[in-house]
Amino acid sequence: MFKSVFLQALLASLLAFTAAIIYRRIYFFATEVDFSRILGTVRLAGFSLFICMLAAIVRYGLTRWLKKWGELWFNLFFSLFTFALVMVPISITLPLNVQFPELFPGLGVPVVFFPAMAWYTVNPWFNLEGKSFST
Repeated sequence: MFKSVFLQALLASLLAFTAAIIYRRIYFFATEVDFSRILGTVRLAGFSLFICMLAAIVRYGLTRWLKKWGELWFNLFFSLFTFALVMVPISITLPLNVQFPELFPGLGVPVVFFPAMAWYTVNPWFNLEGKSFST
């Protein structure tokens, strides 16, 4: 089972990273403010991978410990954790040489939600457990 959860975390982190890169590019074209030095490609990849791997470990532990209710509690904790994580981009103090620091939360806050959205997007593929697509 851990292999399946691990693969889900890898796929979700790849999806979240791709969404973050696309969103960063769209945000740059919309505002013409470049935050790539603060939220670079490596940081976005690391953030996505870290959050998804942490989610995988917590989900694996909760589903082993609570069996029937583990998935429900995991979804609740992951959603609450993601909402709490919104405080990070809001509270970051940017260097003085960054132009328009007030626009950073507009980039950082949506990026925080990408790992959870990616996890919930790929989750049905990994929860089939012998169920066929025809039924």
